Amino acid sequence: MRDKILNDLKEAMKNQDKEKLSVIRMLKGSIQMEELNKKHELSDEEVISVVTKEIKSRNDSIKEFAKGNRDDLISKTKSEIEILNKYLPEQLTDEEVLKIIDTAFDYIKPESPKDMGKIMKEVSPKLKGRYDMGKVSAIIKERLN
Repeated sequence: MRDKILNDLKEAMKNQDKEKLSVIRMLKGSIQMEELNKKHELSDEEVISVVTKEIKSRNDSIKEFAKGNRDDLISKTKSEIEILNKYLPEQLTDEEVLKIIDTAFDYIKPESPKDMGKIMKEVSPKLKGRYDMGKVSAIIKERLN
């Protein structure tokens, strides 16, 4: 994963793709900061987690830009998200996610909203980086209530 990011960085430099270059540099910086915090080289799973955090922060920014009617910033941020999405594993469809959640419910047989943690623990490894975990949490909460 790290090699792919570095190769894309070099390619963006060669092609003088300023937007892609700035996004990849920012991502590389975030990865390096996380490595400093954790004091080890990040695994692919941890790199995916950093990419997911960056996308989430951009989605939050888009919401704020929409409040201020800043369409120019919204389109710029959306294109940054497209670049970052290339570093995530293939995203799951809603139907695939619902099947995974159904399987977890069948296996754990939750009795109350207190079992939320058990369900999340079961589905997280299968979904992390492949689907918005906020949406997963909302689906599970809805089912438990």
